[in-house]
Amino acid sequence: MFAVVRTGGKQYRVHPGDKIVVEKLDGNAGDKVTLGDVLIAGDGGDLKSTSGLTVAAEIVAQAKADKVTVFKKRRRHNYRRKKGHRQQHTILKIVAIGDHKAEKKAAPKAEAASAAPAKGKVTKGEEAPGADVAGTPTENPAPAADKAASAEKPAKKAAPAKVKAESGSTKNAAPAKAAAKKSPKK
Repeated sequence: MFAVVRTGGKQYRVHPGDKIVVEKLDGNAGDKVTLGDVLIAGDGGDLKSTSGLTVAAEIVAQAKADKVTVFKKRRRHNYRRKKGHRQQHTILKIVAIGDHKAEKKAAPKAEAASAAPAKGKVTKGEEAPGADVAGTPTENPAPAADKAASAEKPAKKAAPAKVKAESGSTKNAAPAKAAAKKSPKK
């Protein structure tokens, strides 16, 4: 089952067990939150009625986004202002959509996480903040296609580069004035 909820002026497609990063919500880690603004809900290709439907979530952590630098400048007026900003956000774990629980989907993720080797220093039973956040970017498949295309074509032999013999002192010198003179008019 999935739902599209609106919070903080943005829309998120969620499934039970997903983790999402939303605009700051009141509460501490471990608190339960209900998202009542459900725009659409469904199960596979079937759409469900959203009247009275809510999405239950649990606050995983309160965090800050990366720093954004705001720099203003007016040229030739000696006016420069530099400010930084870190937006606060909340990491939510979706517990249930309506009366559906996250037990079915949460179990396979826990098994996959225990089978995979640990990348960071996270103790057993503890979870890194922001891990398994929904909406992570995927790798670009284009570089693999470029490599495959270049493997099919025979490699061309590169032509030797033309090297101009210049001494170090004349490398950046202006052209000679004698060559630039024109003959006087008669």
